[in-house]
Amino acid sequence: MLDLNDFRYFVEVADRGGLSAAARALERPVSTISYRIQQLERELGVTLFARTSRQVTLTESGMEFYSHAVATLARADEAELAMRSLSKEPAGTVRFTVATATAQFAMARMVSTFLEKHPKVEIVQHAGDNNVDIVADRFDFAIRAYSGALPDSTMVQRPLAEAPWHLFASPGYLASVGTPQTPDDLSGCASLFMKRDSVTPSWRLRRADDPEQVVQVGIRPKLLGSCMVTLKQAAASGLGIVALPAYVCRDEVRAGLLQRVLPDWIAAEATITVLMPSRRGMTAATRAFIEHIADAFPEAVRLD
Repeated sequence: MLDLNDFRYFVEVADRGGLSAAARALERPVSTISYRIQQLERELGVTLFARTSRQVTLTESGMEFYSHAVATLARADEAELAMRSLSKEPAGTVRFTVATATAQFAMARMVSTFLEKHPKVEIVQHAGDNNVDIVADRFDFAIRAYSGALPDSTMVQRPLAEAPWHLFASPGYLASVGTPQTPDDLSGCASLFMKRDSVTPSWRLRRADDPEQVVQVGIRPKLLGSCMVTLKQAAASGLGIVALPAYVCRDEVRAGLLQRVLPDWIAAEATITVLMPSRRGMTAATRAFIEHIADAFPEAVRLD
């Protein structure tokens, strides 16, 4: 059985680029760190560091082991903090930042229910679409939606829910132009498009039951904007077809103001994720809030 402390010694040496720096950070003798790394290498049967008189660098095996070691330590820290938090009633302030649409259309109810359940907690919410420095601005975490793979980041990431985008239009508009039956039928329809930096207006559609079947549809938007509420209202008013996160249009779909276009196709895929500077030192209030929204998000982003 490997010693978990050796994982921590190994990561510190790798992060700090040497035994002496790691020893100072861990407040341990250099000889102890060196011995424990040698024992770890012996147990694993591989060389983790290439050593010279001036520095130590990770070998190929060391680089592969590093990712596993970091993940193992993160899980150990998370387990410890979870157990410690059981004996503490959540209290204090939780500060987080979230995209405007996610705050408006997915999170409003879950924030209220959390505060009802935990009266000693105060929430400070920053809703906005500009990038913020979570650490510098002293946020406990951020909630962000990403299309495709999650970004490579030093932040701790926890996926909350999948939030697909669909095509929507008003029943009146579809009655006037005819309901598209295939992606090719979209070429004659008016379009409304969510503006994003460095993104050329087009719809990349993927068939829901066949991930390999993808169609790119070029469009010339009647409305190109960065406000989801404005785009949704334009679609409900019969001005064209729009691609938006399903949960943003849920109320209008239930009210009959919008309906899905090409329901067998997905317009985009996004993952809503919590980004945290670290799980270490997380307060009981922050942990409780993250667990609360992790339970609530899958239901909050459902269309039906």
